[in-house]
Amino acid sequence: MQKVELLSPAGNLEKLRIAIDFGADAVYGGVSHFSLRIRSGKEFTFEDFKEGIEYAHSKGKKVYATINGFPFNSQLELLKKHILKMAELGPDAIIVATPGVLKLCNELAPHIPLHLSTQANVLNVLDAKVYYDMGARRIIAAREISLKDLCEIKKELPDLEVEVFVHGSMCFAYSGRCLISTLQSGRVPNRGSCANDCRFPYELYAANPETGTLFRLEEDPGIGTYIMNSKDLNLASHIKEILDSGCVDSLKIEGRTKTSYYAAVTAKAYRMAIDDYYAGCYEPSKYQYELESMQNRGYTDAYLVSRPFEKHDGQSLDFTMQMGTHQVSGMVTLEGTHFMCKYKTLPNEELEIVAPLDTVLHDVDNEIGTIYQRDGRWYMKLKKLVAENKKVWDEVHSGNLNPIELPTMLPSYTFLRIPADGDMGTHPKI
Repeated sequence: MQKVELLSPAGNLEKLRIAIDFGADAVYGGVSHFSLRIRSGKEFTFEDFKEGIEYAHSKGKKVYATINGFPFNSQLELLKKHILKMAELGPDAIIVATPGVLKLCNELAPHIPLHLSTQANVLNVLDAKVYYDMGARRIIAAREISLKDLCEIKKELPDLEVEVFVHGSMCFAYSGRCLISTLQSGRVPNRGSCANDCRFPYELYAANPETGTLFRLEEDPGIGTYIMNSKDLNLASHIKEILDSGCVDSLKIEGRTKTSYYAAVTAKAYRMAIDDYYAGCYEPSKYQYELESMQNRGYTDAYLVSRPFEKHDGQSLDFTMQMGTHQVSGMVTLEGTHFMCKYKTLPNEELEIVAPLDTVLHDVDNEIGTIYQRDGRWYMKLKKLVAENKKVWDEVHSGNLNPIELPTMLPSYTFLRIPADGDMGTHPKI
């Protein structure tokens, strides 16, 4: 049986490497404003993207290039040049969102498979067949689709690959077809520059057009303020149900603009879920432990396994973002001998080690610190904080750019974390 693909976001070269090292089979990302995430598109140069493709291929993994924006007439010549330039880099597929761009890619780069973006809103067999006949080899189904409808598509079109989102931010609008940000700030979501206006707090007013009277609707503090704020998708507890259906070829994680820690933890959690499913030891609580460690808007299983009218728990009305169970404290450097502080580090503080799944760790006890195992997890305590320049610190904070020595080598991009302080309110991203 061929395993389902795990597809992770790659917002830049570092996140691409992290996602692959932590278990992704493939990653997706883009360069320039033709990608639907302008911010992450700016973090990739063509040279970086080429290096990322080479890195992925050296590990036997794949890279899908996003050219899934909605172009204007004035951009079509530039779009043609962009498609040709991206094709030269050798991605394993190109993700597109419109029939015109799909046709153009088929003409300019017929050797590269085409995947249809979720922005195309495929919900049924008829639409899936139209795009399949036009040359799409995979559809990334609309987030509003049900597992039953996915299976109908797969039954009718067995050679069409089906990809579904299993984790990440959910849009207030129908599969991202939103104009709120456009109206309020001129930033167009379907051209990659959404300002996330649905995440903002709003006050409600009532107006009488006959008298011109305007008054504010009073609310209880903290309740109903974030009226358009969707919870984050989390289907880690439904992977068995999804894979039992036999209808899904790829499980996709949203989040090209999320942190490096997010790229690592989501890839690791869903890698464990997939591998455990095929090994017959599926254990949802294990994956949720990892996913709960991250900042989130509250979690929902959304529409794939439950219809919208069957439940009403998809919104976070009283906060825009909450702290996860853990705080990222540090990230190991490329060389693996030091780490960079991401929060605050103290001597003799217990730090949990979050390393790629295949990492083999051993007990260590030396003058720098100790590494030990407890309850199936690995931890580290530093006896002293020694910088690369040999200066010894009493404590280190995120603003300190000195790499801090580890008791032993760890895989690059390994993360160190500590339990959160219990404050579940809004925090900056770490």
